[in-house]
Amino acid sequence: MKPRLRFAPSPTGYLHIGGARTALFNWLFARRHGGTFVLRIEDTDQERSTPQSLQAILDGLTWLGIDWDEGPGKDGRHGPYFQMKKLDRYGQLAQQLIDAGWAYRDYSTEDELSAARKAFAAEKGLKEGDDLRSAGFKFTSPWRDKNQTLEKPALIRFKMPRREGRFGFDDLVLGRIEKPYDDFDDFVLLRSDGVPLYNFGCVVDDHDMAITHVGRGQEHINSTFPQLMIYEAFGWEPPRFAHIPLILGQDKEKLSKRRHPEADVMKHKENGILPHALLNFIARLGWSHGNDETFTREQLIEKFDFEHVGKANGVWNPGKLVALNQHWIKNTEPLEVAMQLLPYLQATGVPEAAVDAKLELGVRAFAERSTTLVEMAEKLKPYYVKGVTIDGAAAAKHLTPEGKALLQKAREELAKLTDWTTAALDPIVKTVADANGAKVGAVAQPIRVAATGNTVSPGIGVTLELLGRDETFHRLDAALR
Repeated sequence: MKPRLRFAPSPTGYLHIGGARTALFNWLFARRHGGTFVLRIEDTDQERSTPQSLQAILDGLTWLGIDWDEGPGKDGRHGPYFQMKKLDRYGQLAQQLIDAGWAYRDYSTEDELSAARKAFAAEKGLKEGDDLRSAGFKFTSPWRDKNQTLEKPALIRFKMPRREGRFGFDDLVLGRIEKPYDDFDDFVLLRSDGVPLYNFGCVVDDHDMAITHVGRGQEHINSTFPQLMIYEAFGWEPPRFAHIPLILGQDKEKLSKRRHPEADVMKHKENGILPHALLNFIARLGWSHGNDETFTREQLIEKFDFEHVGKANGVWNPGKLVALNQHWIKNTEPLEVAMQLLPYLQATGVPEAAVDAKLELGVRAFAERSTTLVEMAEKLKPYYVKGVTIDGAAAAKHLTPEGKALLQKAREELAKLTDWTTAALDPIVKTVADANGAKVGAVAQPIRVAATGNTVSPGIGVTLELLGRDETFHRLDAALR
């Protein structure tokens, strides 16, 4: 049976980098084994769920190249893929558990719950704000064994069996994990409005969508135990679980939307990071394959498995991300980089720029000199505008009478060319130098300063080809004047 994996975000904000890595790991496993990757939207938090957040998640996944086989826009036979469209299904299954003695309606009021919490806190000597659950608080509802239906709203709680011993699961990352049965109380399945809580909705959806493997963050480990009880109650086979370590910021705190700007996937797009560079980076932030650092998309699919996901939390390393970005700028097809680069170049003030031979040439010229697409766009902008401002120090050093005389000779030779390409342009410098008993640099630098305004640029041939014939002569003539 081919595997089916899923990514199930809540549309309450942008795509978090941790969520993107979870999606990536599940996607890689599905792709490696010829399986199916499902995108499910857990939109039960109606106060915070927004269409804008949903679109931000879809945009982030699409930018990263993580495509889904079933989900929004790609409905399949396991839908619907939004939880709020399945409320009847959750209600029917909750009633099925009640009928089988695995659940009950709880009419306890919030005041009764609050009183139980206060009594427990007083008994344990706890202060306000302390975590009662960690201290052992378990609510025992007076409705647990009444089996009554009243004409008023009720929660539906799972009736946790009173058993001795422990239960657990074999995690693909962490190995065997167990807990005592009596660690768990009667947890809520459905709110009084019929909306499922996470554990119930997650189990129903994973079963309905025939999910075979669940890769998710280690913060969900404790949720796995009540979910296993729900699987047992229905007689359903649970999926295999793989709990992935957290991503920490440089401050060693969990990467959060509030404290860490790098938590936003699309912030990296804004900063000029290639999508595959970010994908490569987050893949290595928790998973390894020997000492390899760089992977193509095909290599990631070929080599990924959950067994080599680490147990320790990963720490964000901005320097490593930039280094990977520079690597992939240099090692990605220029046309592909040009397509990614275009919006950044247009944003610098050259809306007429297009993905064409000139932009591809620019990518090849500046790939070794740029760490981000933002930086590359700024370096390329001068090749798209009319005229140039010449640096005073560069002019004083290279546009001397001797330098301008050689520049004039170079201009005359350039005017004879019918082929305005790097191959034809490059020899001009040596031709002029040899004819005038000058060093190559004595000819190249006046041309470079006149053409670009400073003393640093790609080779003269590439520089002048990027500028084009007309703009080259416009700038050389301005410098000579």
